[in-house]
Amino acid sequence: MGLSIVVGVLVDAEDDDYTETVRADFIAIGELLARGGARQWTEPDLDKKEGAEFEAWGYSGLHTVRRLAVHLAAGGCLPEPLDGSRRATEDPLLGKVYEALPSDPPGPFDHLVHHSDCEGYYVPVDFAQVIVDEKVRGGYLGSSVRLLEEVRRLAGALGLPEDLDPYSEEVFEAADAEKPATEGWQRYGIESYICLQLLHAAKLSISTGAAIAFT
Repeated sequence: MGLSIVVGVLVDAEDDDYTETVRADFIAIGELLARGGARQWTEPDLDKKEGAEFEAWGYSGLHTVRRLAVHLAAGGCLPEPLDGSRRATEDPLLGKVYEALPSDPPGPFDHLVHHSDCEGYYVPVDFAQVIVDEKVRGGYLGSSVRLLEEVRRLAGALGLPEDLDPYSEEVFEAADAEKPATEGWQRYGIESYICLQLLHAAKLSISTGAAIAFT
């Protein structure tokens, strides 16, 4: 079990109660966007070929990417790769950022960092400030447009080719390696894998008009 990143969350929904809950979430999101002056948005009806599910290397994987982002924002460079004895959530700087609300004006990675790690949504609407409100599942609403920009910025710092297949043998080998590589994006195998998943999810969200759902 772990975090799933879904575009087209209602495509395969068979439970009426779940469908009703998600639709209620989307109504609340529409109200929050209107209150914030953002453009109107409604979840489209996608078919099975249009939706997709992306992976995040368990629940811990997303935190590894956020760890890189907060260090890059604070000091302009990436931290050393994690070894097997430490978790990303034990990083003091990441912990400090998690304790704070999104900044005003927004920081360079606010949409990536300030979001639940197990539930909630990103919508394909461009708004600068992460919306923080208990009415939205997970407490945070992010923009798929801003998420794409932020993950692209992080991929650039990693030297990670955007068009690399996240399911390629090269990526899996880097993510599964017992010891980090000595150079290139392969030094951050898990982080690169998740970056690619998020890039694909954000692009699909924007192209289809559907939300990214963390489930």
